[in-house]
Amino acid sequence: MPKLRGEAFWRETLRSAHYVVAPMVDQSELAWRLLSRRHGAQLCYTPMLHAQVFLRDANYRRENLYGEACPEDRPLIVQFCANDPEVFVQAALLAQDYCDAIDLNLGCPQMIAKRGHYGAFLQEEWDLLQRMILLANEKLSVPITCKIRVFPEIDKTVKYAQMLEKAGCQLLTVHGRTKEQKGPLAGVASWEHIQAVRKAVNIPVFANGNIQCLSDVEECIRKTGVHGVMSAEGNLHNPALFEGRNPLVWEMAEEYLEIVRKYPCPLSYVRAHLFKLWHHTLQVYQQLREELAKVKTLEGIVDVNRELKLRCQEEIANQREGEKPKEGLPFFHWICQPYIRPGPKERCKENGASGTEKGVRGKRALEEEEDGNSELLSKNKQKKKLRNPNKSFDPSLKPKYAKCDQCGNPKGNKCVFNMCRGCCKKRAFKETADCPGHGLLFKTKYEKSLSWQSSQRVIQNPEISRRDVDVGETAVLKEAGDS
Repeated sequence: MPKLRGEAFWRETLRSAHYVVAPMVDQSELAWRLLSRRHGAQLCYTPMLHAQVFLRDANYRRENLYGEACPEDRPLIVQFCANDPEVFVQAALLAQDYCDAIDLNLGCPQMIAKRGHYGAFLQEEWDLLQRMILLANEKLSVPITCKIRVFPEIDKTVKYAQMLEKAGCQLLTVHGRTKEQKGPLAGVASWEHIQAVRKAVNIPVFANGNIQCLSDVEECIRKTGVHGVMSAEGNLHNPALFEGRNPLVWEMAEEYLEIVRKYPCPLSYVRAHLFKLWHHTLQVYQQLREELAKVKTLEGIVDVNRELKLRCQEEIANQREGEKPKEGLPFFHWICQPYIRPGPKERCKENGASGTEKGVRGKRALEEEEDGNSELLSKNKQKKKLRNPNKSFDPSLKPKYAKCDQCGNPKGNKCVFNMCRGCCKKRAFKETADCPGHGLLFKTKYEKSLSWQSSQRVIQNPEISRRDVDVGETAVLKEAGDS
C-alpha cells in the first residue's frame, strides 16, 4: 500500500487532528501522552530523540519507544534531531514500525542544540536539509514531517517552508518565534508568519505558540487557517486544555500518577510534571516545594501530592465568601491554569539604559559565565558551589576534549584508535585488536582461547607433540596479527 501524503495523510492517518501535544524533551513520555489523550488531545509527539544515540543504543530505543505496546497511543509521531542524512534515515527506519510519521526537529533553540549542531541551528543549511528529507521520503514507509521556527522575515520563512515541502515534507509545524526568542526573551509568537506559510504551501500546517487555553486554539485556527494547533507549556500546566476545562490540580496529578504506575518512566519526568502542575501552589507552600525536589521514590512523590491536596482543601474550607485569587491569577492556585513566563528584569537605569540594552542574561546564558561570581550563577550551580566551595564554573578552565574520528563524541584519551568507547569497541572487535585505554582486550582473549584449545587437543590426543601444537598456534596467531 503506497504511503499517504499531504492532506490525505492528515485526514486519514492522523484522523484530521486539530489538537496536538508537542514533542517535549523528557516531558511528552507515554504516561503524559495518555493523560493528554484522555482529555482532548488528538495527536501526540514523542520527546525529541537523538538519532545517533537511537541508532547505536538498544537501551535508548527500548526506554523511549520499544517499551510496552499501547494501542491507545496512536496516532503518534516520533521526532528526531539529526544533522546527517544517513544517520537520520537509519534511525527512522528503526522507529517507523512504531509510529505514524517521523518528524525532523528544526525548531530546538537551546544551547545544547547549538553545540550538537541540530534543531533551529540547521535552518540556514538548506542543501543539507533537502538531502535529509529527500532521502527520508525515499526510504521510509511512513511520511516525513518537520517542525520549524520562523526567520524574522516573512518572505524568507515562506521560502524556507516551500523548500521543505518540495524536498518531501508532508506536514509542517511552524513555531511562530525565531530561534533567539526563548526563555525570558520568548515574547509573543507571530501568527502572521504562520498564516503566510499556510497560504504558501499545499501540505497541512500546524501552528505552535501563544496557546494557553481552548479559546486561543480556536482563535489561532480562525486567524491563520491552519489544520491544527500544537501546545507545549499550556498542556504541561493544564493537560485538560483541549477540553476547555480548568480542573483541580490534584485531579490531574492523581490521574497522571496512576498512569505512571502502569507505564513507568524516570522519576525525574514525574517530578518535573508535578512542578508544572502545582506551579502556583508551590509558590505558596515553599516547604513542600523543597520536599518534592528531594524525594527519591514514586511513593514519596505521591505523599507530597497528597499533602498539597490536603493543604488546598483546608484553604478551600476556610475561604471567605467573595474572596478572589491572589497574585493576579485568573483562578485560585489549586486550579490548572496558564503560567505566564516573566520577561527579562530591567536593571537599574543608572546610565539611562534598559536591562535588555545591557544584555540581560537568560537561563542558558549562565552556562557561558566567565567568572565564579555566585550572584550570577543559577540556583543549581550555587548549590553545587556550597557543596564544593573550590568548584569553578569558568568555561575557560573546563577540559577540552578531542573528538572521536568516527562519530564526533569525546574520544578516549588513551584510545589507540582515537575513538570513543562505542566506536573503539566495534573496530577492535572487527580487527581482533586490543585497546588498553578502553579496557578492550579482544586480541589477548583470542590468543588465550587459541592457547586453551591447543592444550585441550594435547590432553585429548597425547600423540600430538607439544612442538607441533606450538608451531601451529604461532602460525595462526601470526595470521591473526597480520589481518
